[in-house]
Amino acid sequence: MPKELDPSTNEKNFILESLYAGERLDGRELDAFRPLELEFGEEYGLADVRLGKTRVIARVSAQVVQPFSDRPFDGIFTITTELGPMASPGFEVGRQTEAEVLLARLIEKSIRRSTALDTESLCIVAGQKCWQVRADVHFLNHDGNMVDAACIAVVAALQHFRRPDVSIEGETVTVHSMTERVPVPLSILHVPICEGDGGDEANVVTLIDATLQEEQLRDGDMTVTMNKHGEVCQISKAGGVPLDPIAMHRDMNLAFVKVKEITAFIAKRLKEDEEKRVKRDNLLESKAENER
Repeated sequence: MPKELDPSTNEKNFILESLYAGERLDGRELDAFRPLELEFGEEYGLADVRLGKTRVIARVSAQVVQPFSDRPFDGIFTITTELGPMASPGFEVGRQTEAEVLLARLIEKSIRRSTALDTESLCIVAGQKCWQVRADVHFLNHDGNMVDAACIAVVAALQHFRRPDVSIEGETVTVHSMTERVPVPLSILHVPICEGDGGDEANVVTLIDATLQEEQLRDGDMTVTMNKHGEVCQISKAGGVPLDPIAMHRDMNLAFVKVKEITAFIAKRLKEDEEKRVKRDNLLESKAENER
């Protein structure tokens, strides 16, 4: 498998000296995110996230299936990730590396296992029919911090998604089209956000939202998933140098601040998209009335 090109010795020394001086190549503070952009598609459940040059698209879909026999009152929620050569030459189709497996597990634990989505609300007829909600995550460009970008994309797409309404008469289940009835939003219990940081062996430098070059030079990293209420969903420390308690406490406090900022940003973009859709629908209705 092709490997990511490692920085040269001169690049490595220059970047490390800059970081120890409190400066980054892109001019950010050590605890600052790159510019975050979030756009929604024309259809519900499509979120496009750009975190600097890192780009991730998440698409949420739903279909009616039979629930698992051991959970007859719950719907099904799955998350799939796709990493290929489009994101980086270091990825191959159909062959997962250890880093790719870790990435998929982090997103799974952060969102699905933290019960961000209320699966009981997906039940239609107990033991017979339920909604299967699926989030497909596509990585289009890798320039570091893919976990944070993917988590933002999935939670934004879940909040943006609308499923068709359902009616039940006797034993007959009818799924209504989007034009026939107003679609129904998913029941989101909380909004988990991943926040990853990396540091050096002496725990002197702590980086937020590392670029690909910075990820290649860090001695260790930790990913914390929290919501805006300060509830910790998961902590991942997959290798690297150990963190002392003081550094870990500092990183957790910083993560909480960033999580609240990102949660507010997602809510703002969702509100803007909803206002745009209402305005567009009003224009279409006015146009239809004029044509009559």
